Amino acid sequence: MVFKDLYEDAKNIMKKDPASRNILEVIILYPGFHILIFHRIAHFLYRHKFLFLARLVSQIGRFFTGIEIHPGAKIGRRLFIDHGMGIVIGETATIGNDCTIYHNSTLGGTGKDKYKRHPDLGNNVMVGAGAKVLRTN
Repeated sequence: MVFKDLYEDAKNIMKKDPASRNILEVIILYPGFHILIFHRIAHFLYRHKFLFLARLVSQIGRFFTGIEIHPGAKIGRRLFIDHGMGIVIGETATIGNDCTIYHNSTLGGTGKDKYKRHPDLGNNVMVGAGAKVLRTN
């Protein structure tokens, strides 16, 4: 199931990015695809209460891709992160299916609430380059 989902992600990226030439290129060269792999591992660890390991995996992903996704964030199917450098997605953010997020964007919060601090994106949402989507409490 995991490999099928990753293949679906790669196909989606290829469909949405006119610069991509084939799926192999997406799998090897696209940091937006790589961070989805890191996030799936980190999110699994987070859900199973291995919080330190989850954060470690997410920080390794951040180091390699320049994209920071907290392991607690919930990401739907077929997320396309284009030119992902500088993207930050907070712990309680939820992203629907078929969304696109461009570089230097933040899904963040402004409060210190322990529960829901970050925004939700529905399905088919595009977050433009440099956008700051903040949830206020």
